Amino acid sequence: MGRRCWRQRVLAAACLGAALLLLCAAPRTLSPVFGNRALGSSWLAGERRSPLQKLYDLDQDPRSTLAEVHRQRRNLLSSACSRHTRRQRLLQPEDLRHVLVDDAHGLLYCYVPKVACTNWKRVLLALSGQTRGDPRAIPAHEAHAPGRLPSLADFSPAEINRRLRAYLAFLFVREPFERLASAYRNKLARPYSAAFQRRYGTRIVQRLRPRALPDARARGHDVRFAEFLAYLLDPRTRRDEPFNEHWERAHALCHPCRLRYDIVGKFETLAEDAAFVLGLAGAPGLSFPGPPRPRGAAASRDLAVRLFRDISPFYQRRLFDLYKMDFLLFNYSTPSYLRLH
Repeated sequence: MGRRCWRQRVLAAACLGAALLLLCAAPRTLSPVFGNRALGSSWLAGERRSPLQKLYDLDQDPRSTLAEVHRQRRNLLSSACSRHTRRQRLLQPEDLRHVLVDDAHGLLYCYVPKVACTNWKRVLLALSGQTRGDPRAIPAHEAHAPGRLPSLADFSPAEINRRLRAYLAFLFVREPFERLASAYRNKLARPYSAAFQRRYGTRIVQRLRPRALPDARARGHDVRFAEFLAYLLDPRTRRDEPFNEHWERAHALCHPCRLRYDIVGKFETLAEDAAFVLGLAGAPGLSFPGPPRPRGAAASRDLAVRLFRDISPFYQRRLFDLYKMDFLLFNYSTPSYLRLH
């Protein structure tokens, strides 16, 4: 990972702005930097090595194939940020709402909906000791319950920066249009999503379907994929309120060009990447809930292919432009099924 990378990590944290002051002159250190047991981590007092220190050790070992994979992903992300981002607004604490904190293990996890975030929340609850046994036994509504896992936004600026310097930060991403297709299917096309359909589906139908039947206007239960995309592309949507997290761009949720992530996991390699993170956290015996069902990756792509088949090239191009940064930053190729020219 190198000294230069650790200095970049500190400098990235400084981009949180004046409200989150950080001593940029001090490079990020891999030895215990705090004697503060109030954070609840024995590794902060030097009793054991932190996940970040373990990653640094692996980075020095040429035999560690997975460490090399993640080093390359970090470098690709850093290069893409340099090439494709201009001056951005300074982050405020509330921008860190999606970054969850595990003080006991020194972890920061930025969750992206539709990228195994329910299972990651289950795992973090198990790591924190809030539940016993198999993480899969934790109901989804409990994993997502507000307040079960602390957010980085809940801390003071000094505490935020302390964690940014000392903790292993990771996120998981997914091919953007496959994630979008999954969000549409699960939140707008399935009968168990009635509450979501009432909130967003009715809005989409009333805005984009002039001759909608009264039942559709009241329930929002039959939104077509083309209508969903038109809603995303309508300037009024983001003017009225931010995108819902299930279709917000991953870079807008996790700010990877402002915060340095040590691990960029991918949905497509979920099992391997999750095991790598848990090994660094000192919990190799904790099993991440099973990967997607057989043919999961292929089924995810097949769904996107089928849904985008009837979308015109004009709207495909506009939607690609909307999600382009996620493709660029996380090294995803333009889907072959798109007709962009």
